Amino acid sequence: MEHLGLAQSTVSQHLACLRDCGLVAVRPQGRSSWFSLAAPALLADLLGATEAFVAGTGIGPSLRTHHDDGAIGDAS
Repeated sequence: MEHLGLAQSTVSQHLACLRDCGLVAVRPQGRSSWFSLAAPALLADLLGATEAFVAGTGIGPSLRTHHDDGAIGDAS
């Protein structure tokens, strides 16, 4: 919530939407819920293909700027 600058209810609604679409998985733990990407390897492939496409246009920015910590490929 703090990182996104959004209210808890807004983050919960977005996560519920992503869960309903099958994009994230949820694991309850006590009163909390832990969310993870449902298919991190597929997302990494998609970002790689999109980055190659963007590079072909000569625009140049990286789509992985916010994911340099390796979080995309991590299985949770």
